[in-house]
Amino acid sequence: MNKTRIVRINKYFIIIVVFIFACLIFKLLFVGTHHVYVNGNKLSSFANARDTRKKTIYAKRGTIYSNDGEVLAKDVNSYTVIAYLEPSRTKDPERPYHVVDKERTAELLSPLINMTKEKILKLLNSTYESCNEDKTECVKKVPYQVELGPGGRGITELLKDQIEELDLPGIDFLSSTKRYYPNGDFLSYTLGYAKTNNEGAYAGEMGLELYYNDELTGTNGYIEYQSDLQGYQITSTPAVEKKSISGNDIYLTIDTNIQMFAEEAMTKIEEGNPEWATIAVMNAKTGEILGIASTPSFNNNTLEIKSYYDPFSANLYEPGSVMKIFSFMAAMENGIYNGDEKFKSGSLKVDDAVIRDWNRVGWGNITYDQGFMGSSNVAASKLALTLGRAKLKDFYSNLDFGTKTGLPFPNESAGTINFKYNTEVASASYGQGITVNAMQILKALTTLSNNGTMIKPYIVSKIVNNETGETVLENNRSEIRNVCSEETVNKLIKIMRGVVDGSAKMSTGTGYHIKGIDLVGKTGTAEIASPKGGYLKGDKNTLKSFAALFPGEDPEIIVYTAISKTKKSSTMKKAVKNLVKNVSTYLNIYGNKESSESKSYTVESFINKDSSVSSLLLENNNMEAVIIGDGDKIIKQYPTKGTILNVGNKVFLLTNDSKYKTPNIKGWSRNDIQTFADLINLKVTFEGTGYAESYNFKNNEEIDLTKTLEVKLKEKYKLSNSST
Repeated sequence: MNKTRIVRINKYFIIIVVFIFACLIFKLLFVGTHHVYVNGNKLSSFANARDTRKKTIYAKRGTIYSNDGEVLAKDVNSYTVIAYLEPSRTKDPERPYHVVDKERTAELLSPLINMTKEKILKLLNSTYESCNEDKTECVKKVPYQVELGPGGRGITELLKDQIEELDLPGIDFLSSTKRYYPNGDFLSYTLGYAKTNNEGAYAGEMGLELYYNDELTGTNGYIEYQSDLQGYQITSTPAVEKKSISGNDIYLTIDTNIQMFAEEAMTKIEEGNPEWATIAVMNAKTGEILGIASTPSFNNNTLEIKSYYDPFSANLYEPGSVMKIFSFMAAMENGIYNGDEKFKSGSLKVDDAVIRDWNRVGWGNITYDQGFMGSSNVAASKLALTLGRAKLKDFYSNLDFGTKTGLPFPNESAGTINFKYNTEVASASYGQGITVNAMQILKALTTLSNNGTMIKPYIVSKIVNNETGETVLENNRSEIRNVCSEETVNKLIKIMRGVVDGSAKMSTGTGYHIKGIDLVGKTGTAEIASPKGGYLKGDKNTLKSFAALFPGEDPEIIVYTAISKTKKSSTMKKAVKNLVKNVSTYLNIYGNKESSESKSYTVESFINKDSSVSSLLLENNNMEAVIIGDGDKIIKQYPTKGTILNVGNKVFLLTNDSKYKTPNIKGWSRNDIQTFADLINLKVTFEGTGYAESYNFKNNEEIDLTKTLEVKLKEKYKLSNSST
């Protein structure tokens, strides 16, 4: 017979177990309702911090290139100088990892990051208050690290290397990316700029950077991981990473050499201190825009912007007598034009108004061909009134005036071609009372180089996938519509040639005549509307313009210039003539005919070649070699391969040496000095016009790239105003 075993539990054991459970429950309640610290860290904060973190990996923004492969805008590494102040970083006094000698550190960094020694010392001596939870006790503590800004923010790789050479304990760098424009003030409005947005990524805010922001931006990636209180990944925990996808690269139709010629021309125009000006060069057959320069301009890296409106695309203005090209074209197309027919110039009564020629008295009885060459307002008005309002307006509309061009420029203005009364019809024929932008004029001029067919201008050649190399967009010559006959084109080219070559005694464009170059064109002077009504008075308060094509026989290049309120209109003629000469020589449009006075030299590639051999080769070809740095290899050059120059010109060769010495720049042109400065990323300012007379750097001394080269210019001689 089995006996049941009875287990008796000691009452003290039960009491102990209950007590332990009670303690555990109490502890849990305490932790949940009180601040508990573990190794100096609040437990609740530690628990909250030990979480999944997601860090964005920003995509590389696409690069913008010229048509010859020169980088115009790109992402580069940027650095912020930081100073570690926490002494506990240093374990071995012989190898300090925090700032020990603050005086010396501030003194050595001051000239490099363009901050005073006192300001740097103030940062190095920073403290902050650390208080307990109820703020009853506070003590001053030294921050773990500080940024040495603003001078130490966004510095280049080169400056970072210079600071590292100082071997200063406790000085380190935070790496980031910034948008960089290698040529500085170059194609500024067209490129625009991109800067960091609130999310930490770069976003376009002007120009092509804004218009093509989505294509350039790419797709961000991320890394996801388990982090500790300090935000670092916990050891042995997995991380999930999605790689970023770079933005697409954009290739422009801009030719860097032609762009430089346009910038040179604008420098000349700026001598007249205009309110604004723009000059553009376009391939007359394809519509490719080869160069655009405007003033006021700005450096895309420093963004000292005077105006956010691009003179080339956003400025609307009354175009003046350049519009006679198109009103005369309308008359020819409608069969009412007889170039040999005579009319009385000087003045014409239209309703209650009197239309007058620009010289107020005219030239007596002249032909309509002569009226075009002399830019007669009376001639244009008589033709427009005979043609009638509807036909003239329809013809302007057919040339797409009053319509946006569709080029990728933000803030383009469409302009207006509204005219109703006879006086308005008359003034519209010579470019008053209507508004246009420079791009519309360029577009309309293509009819003269394509047998009457208007073609679409474009500035983006192609867009390429940075990851695969696949071309995702490609632009080519695109015909819009036929506007006029080949016969009309030939008539216009003939009388436009007469404007420049002086076929008539009243020809207005003889100041643009260039020996050996068949330049055809039309001058324009427009009154500027007053905000109070009517028009501003005085010759300075006018808009000067010039539309040109060459060679006239079969145009390859279109040049258009517009200048508002210049004090020296003669600068426009000099600027345009130099631009046309440079472009025709560079493109070898006339073979050897354009350079009968001197031989030319075609620049070859010197990249990766020996510097001394390259210098000798240039000298043997009667060229002036400007070797920058003492390196043995060439890493960059200007002009680029294929450029045709007259003998005696400078060719700049940058070597693989990071230290540069000041050459003797006395007598150099402003453009040569700017080219030299751009190649080494040196800031330069100019005073006066002409050629270098004096400057603040000493010859043959090492250049401090944190300083600014200040150059005083002086004209060597006065240029003649006569035609050549």
